[in-house]
Amino acid sequence: MATLSCSNFATVARPSQLGSRRRVATASVPRSSIFSERVHAAKVRASVQTATQDPIVVDKEVTSKKSILACPICYNSLTHAGPALSMDTVSESTLLCSTCKKTYVGNKTHLELTASSGAKEYTEAMAPATEFFRLPLISYIYERGWRQGFSAVGGWPGPEKEFELIKGYLEPVLGGNIIDASCGSGPFARLFAKSGLFSLVVALDYSENMLRECYGFIKQEENFPKEDLILVRADVSRLPFVSSSVDAVHAGAAVHCWSSPSSAVAEISRVLRPGGVFIATTMIYDGPFALNPFLKPMQRNMFRMSGSQIFLSEQELEDLCKTCGLEDFKCTRNWRFVMISATKPS
Repeated sequence: MATLSCSNFATVARPSQLGSRRRVATASVPRSSIFSERVHAAKVRASVQTATQDPIVVDKEVTSKKSILACPICYNSLTHAGPALSMDTVSESTLLCSTCKKTYVGNKTHLELTASSGAKEYTEAMAPATEFFRLPLISYIYERGWRQGFSAVGGWPGPEKEFELIKGYLEPVLGGNIIDASCGSGPFARLFAKSGLFSLVVALDYSENMLRECYGFIKQEENFPKEDLILVRADVSRLPFVSSSVDAVHAGAAVHCWSSPSSAVAEISRVLRPGGVFIATTMIYDGPFALNPFLKPMQRNMFRMSGSQIFLSEQELEDLCKTCGLEDFKCTRNWRFVMISATKPS
């Protein structure tokens, strides 16, 4: 297990420069096309300086954004009718499932790709923890004090420094696409898009209000690369992507909010291509907390009834990834904060 002081995060750029609980030498996975259609073969080069001043150089072919999207009911690829998908055109977009004969449409801010999309009479409520983040107030304050408070209570380094760590873990898949699952108001989705390191960024959340906040933050930025980002409303336990079509999935401060982490990570494993990377951050309540005899019963009962989770060890998270078909588990710790990474077997 690697424990870092908060000051160390100021210069950290690669997890390989940190200790990790388990480190397995892996060869870089060759990039191969995972899309069915090419838009054009323009080459985009992005260079990112790391703490050792070694540049990460990315060659990426800009490819079709529509062939990655799938019907959340049957998982078959959706047919796109309308202008090329982007933030600016999503409201004019229509996606068709030839198997289910269902149509999915975009609204002003995002695509609606839940199984219940289009229902007129039927409604359903999710777990309390999920519904909590759908509240307009919580969505509004998420980047206006809520997320910033993580540093004080759990050793979180903050989005920019976390992003530097993330880039190190994602080196084998840079240039591909990335899903920012449970993206909230989009602090990481925006960083991913602006970095130029990914051919497509999908900001995904179940909360309509979080996606609206994300859209609003993007609109406030000048020269934001909106053509490389789409916002999607979907359930993390029923991801609307073709199997083995995704290069990377990121879930920042989210796993502990999922009512069934195993269902979500199993879905992530399904959509990742061989060699694809899952990376997530959450909190671990070990150390003095482990002495509390009531913590295990609380984990089993009270927290799970609310639709949220607490994790008591790194081994729990490793077992979760392994059970869902992922391997090469790595993690970086700083007090309660933990960043984990696991890979879809090649």
